Amino acid sequence: MARAGAGLTARAGAGLTGRARVGWSLAALVPLAFLGVFFAWPVLAIVGLGLDEGGVLPALADPATWDLVAFTLGQAAAATALALLAGMPVAFLLARCRVPGAAVVRAAVMVPFVLPTVVVGLAFRALWPDGGVLPIVLANAFFNVAVVARTVGGLWARVDRRAEDAARALGASRLRAFTSVVLPALAPAVGSAASVVFLFCATSFGVVLVLGGARHRTLETEIYLRTVELFDLSGAAALSLLQFAAVLAALLLGAVARRRRESGLRLRVEPPRRPSGGEWAVVAAAWAVVLALLTPVVGLLIRSVSAVDGWSLAGYRALAGTGERGTLAVSGLDAAVNSVRVATDATLLALAVGVLSAVVLVGLRRTGSWFAEALDTALMLPLGVSAVTVGFGYLITVDALRTSPVLVPLAQALVVTPLVVRIVLPVLRAVDTRLRQAAAALGASPWRVWREVDFPLAARSLLAAAGFGFVVALGEFGATSFLARPDAPTLPVVIARLMSRPGELNSQMAYAACALLMVVTAVAVLLVERLRVPSGGEF
Repeated sequence: MARAGAGLTARAGAGLTGRARVGWSLAALVPLAFLGVFFAWPVLAIVGLGLDEGGVLPALADPATWDLVAFTLGQAAAATALALLAGMPVAFLLARCRVPGAAVVRAAVMVPFVLPTVVVGLAFRALWPDGGVLPIVLANAFFNVAVVARTVGGLWARVDRRAEDAARALGASRLRAFTSVVLPALAPAVGSAASVVFLFCATSFGVVLVLGGARHRTLETEIYLRTVELFDLSGAAALSLLQFAAVLAALLLGAVARRRRESGLRLRVEPPRRPSGGEWAVVAAAWAVVLALLTPVVGLLIRSVSAVDGWSLAGYRALAGTGERGTLAVSGLDAAVNSVRVATDATLLALAVGVLSAVVLVGLRRTGSWFAEALDTALMLPLGVSAVTVGFGYLITVDALRTSPVLVPLAQALVVTPLVVRIVLPVLRAVDTRLRQAAAALGASPWRVWREVDFPLAARSLLAAAGFGFVVALGEFGATSFLARPDAPTLPVVIARLMSRPGELNSQMAYAACALLMVVTAVAVLLVERLRVPSGGEF
């Protein structure tokens, strides 16, 4: 009888698990439909156009295409190596050191990451007016130091110190203990960070557009040039297909590294302690990196109040107008208001899709469904695929929405949604399942369980995701440059237009607009850092 009762209980539990799995799988159709319509369809349209006659084969046979590929991959590899070199000391400071100003370091390295790429490009252009390969590499490394610091630091804080201390006790130098004990443990995080940084650098748009000009072009800027100026849609699609293949390879490598890294999160959390001996040299290197990151920012602020005849606020005052000789269709202030409105809409949409996706992923993983991993990977695809490619795909697919004001928020929401998932998902995973079970046993519905248990525990991470998503949407430039209507541009689009037109006043307005965007970004990052949950995701 006892065995029969146990069998019935097991079958009942399996039946409940099966129904839960079906329910969560049905709920997953909502984010999948969003991805299918607004991401997969445009990207597949690019692939189809690239495969048409006159597309891929001529592009592959053209030596200029492989020059573009070589420069794209070369500058991305150089920037990735530099970002790793600069980010490792910062990761050590954030993960292992209890020193004054650590919160300042954390915020300082995040500001460049969420700055619009066109702002980063102009910040380095203030230091290198003629542009070139070196400033492109430095600028791409500049806004990716945070990826290395956060990703590697997140695992470094959980690497058991006892193995390192044992190596030191056996006579190993500090460097040898690091290379033989700590670095192998950090390898999954380093690999994951490197793949993400390489991905961002290979698809960097605003930086290369501002600093490279006509001399140095990547696949990303060439796609833009062929679409907007040359109207070579087939050639642009062929280049998009090549870029998509490279992006997909980087995403697969990153997914492998991320799965290895997630196993490291189960290691014991090591509290930070005061540095000693040679560790102070690493702390000094981290502060040197922070000062280096602030140099372009300070240069941009100085340039925004500079004129030919001395200090001037003319650029800020001119934002109330349309630039020299009517360069803009609307005033700079109107563009700023439109940016805030569009970013707000995009953030709300991304929160709705991202939070639902995180809840579904937690539910699917509790039921042991294989579908959880597939959905998680699919949700990350928009973060890796070029925004220019997505914007280009919209142009050839959603004709009915081409003049609609909802198109830009949709494109921006695609970029923000993966970030929302990465911030919220670890917090929801950390909620004790027994709390949910107790609430359900007391008769609470699934919605009430979420409202009474999950939401209060995840509220801070939701606010952080909203703030982080807002500043990312505010500065999105790749897809928005394709889709924004002339009478409703965003501020990054206005900045690019001002810099492409002659006139000192236009240049001053562009730098003033960049300074305003940078200040808003810095304030938002500081607020996010106040709300951030210590284990709440990579970003």
